[in-house]
Amino acid sequence: MKIGVIAELLRKPLDEDLDFAGQDLKVDGVQLYARHPEGGIDLTSCTDEELKDLQEKCRKNNIVISAICGDVGGNSFQVESEALERVEMTKKIIDNTAKLGVKVVTTHVGHIPESKQDPVYPTMLKHVRTLAEYAASKGCVFAIETGPELADVLKSFIEDINSKGIGVNLDPANLRGVSCEDPVYAVKTLAPYIVHTHAKDAINLYVGSAAKFYGLRNPDGTMRDISARAAGFKEVPLGHGMVPWDAYIAALKEIGYDGFLTVERECGENPVGDIKMAVDFLRKKLA
Repeated sequence: MKIGVIAELLRKPLDEDLDFAGQDLKVDGVQLYARHPEGGIDLTSCTDEELKDLQEKCRKNNIVISAICGDVGGNSFQVESEALERVEMTKKIIDNTAKLGVKVVTTHVGHIPESKQDPVYPTMLKHVRTLAEYAASKGCVFAIETGPELADVLKSFIEDINSKGIGVNLDPANLRGVSCEDPVYAVKTLAPYIVHTHAKDAINLYVGSAAKFYGLRNPDGTMRDISARAAGFKEVPLGHGMVPWDAYIAALKEIGYDGFLTVERECGENPVGDIKMAVDFLRKKLA
């Protein structure tokens, strides 16, 4: 397996993110947001020249782009009018991802209801299938990030989509911290679809509703009234949470996964220090 980092979480301008990842951390690759928060490239509207420049910067630092994070905010796949806009924006991201020679676009699609009779289920199914088929046509995979629902629910949704362009970005911290799901079970359940993973850790503060935590919309766009309290979740540095790393990595090896473990550290007082520690932690685990 290879080690990567989400470049933007280093909290520097993009050029400095890439330099630091390649020259200081010496990781194998980076995952990039579709829109860099520090004024870097925007894959919804960039030029071919900007894409070539990005490729050159990665080559200079001896890193590859493991995936593009296509999250653009909200639970828009649950609402028909908003989903149409998000589909068109995501198609642009997929187009430019393919031009970069990258094969994976990851995203949260919102909480998938357990019941297929739920009124938002067919809306989500239709629009995510559209993007999966579009990704396949470009030689890419549209990968759903885990956490908002249990692995069995996600697997069933993926099977309903029935496209070679659909996959999974497995985040063990979201699963363990929000849905209280064993990441090892999730690996074995979702094995055929895992194309990218995040290396993140968390603790569950208290059991609660994942749907309330992530939010669930009604067809008219209003938020669903969920009486249960939201799950309690706290992200912590890698190795300090509830993810069983030895068993989790062993499970990934068992299914033949040889892709990226991409470090994600979204909070904390010293994210760069935590990311350095996470890279060292993974190197020791993979040695």
